[in-house]
Amino acid sequence: MNLELYRTFFYTAKYSNISKASEHMYITQPAVSRAIRQLEEALKCSLFFRTPKGVLLTPEGKILYNYVEQAFSFITNGEQKINEVKNLLDGEIRIGISDTLCKHYLLPYLKLFNTLHPSIKVHVVCPTTLDIIKLLKTGKIDFGIINLPYTDNQLEFKTIMEVQDCFVAGQKYKHLSKKILPIREIIGNPILLLEKNSNSRLFIDKYFEDNSITVTPDFELGNIDLLVQFAKYDFGISCVIKNFVKDELESGKLFEIKPAEKIPPRNIGVTWLRNVPLSYTAKELIKNLDYFDTSEF
Repeated sequence: MNLELYRTFFYTAKYSNISKASEHMYITQPAVSRAIRQLEEALKCSLFFRTPKGVLLTPEGKILYNYVEQAFSFITNGEQKINEVKNLLDGEIRIGISDTLCKHYLLPYLKLFNTLHPSIKVHVVCPTTLDIIKLLKTGKIDFGIINLPYTDNQLEFKTIMEVQDCFVAGQKYKHLSKKILPIREIIGNPILLLEKNSNSRLFIDKYFEDNSITVTPDFELGNIDLLVQFAKYDFGISCVIKNFVKDELESGKLFEIKPAEKIPPRNIGVTWLRNVPLSYTAKELIKNLDYFDTSEF
């Protein structure tokens, strides 16, 4: 049945007056009377009876009003909740991101976002890129932050940061940092890479392949932090993201080993399901990811 009939019934009962109901709804009094009559005909009972001061509910009308009042209360609360979400006063965001990107990239933005919008709940999970994509496609997260390039026709992508891979080592291999070396000479030393299921590993493997080199790493580790620690302890030369080891390079805890065959830059990006609208809260955080300066946080 037409919801407008119940809406007319609700306001007529609330004000006990057809004239006041028509004023509230911006429709004519005959339109109010006609809607009530249609509803009574559909329900096959009288809902109001007239008095000198207006209209009152019949017993059947009182029964209906108790339910309709609750229904419109739920609708009003729903509209209010939507407004709160649109104004970033409520809501939640579910993010998938690797532990490395979470630590070295996302955390300052989350701190700033939480400072600006403390009522919004943020949930973060840190699986591999492939698992992030699975979570997206099963609706368990709103968006993911992954290492690019990545191709999937079901997904949308937005680039948020350019990163540069590099080779680094500890004190034992410091002498190799004094000049640019052919990549074949670099890989003559113990090599430390990320595990094969990571997107970053796929990228660097493509770099080796493009330079006609096959590399069997001496260590395959789960994240960049482990690669950094193993390099510091002189286990070999690690391939890491330069953006995330600036402090170690500047302090002399690590040394960059520069290949003659330059590693191409790549990007970090946000991804979400194509044709599935993002929430206001998710859009706001994504918009801020490459907008705010988080250095002071």
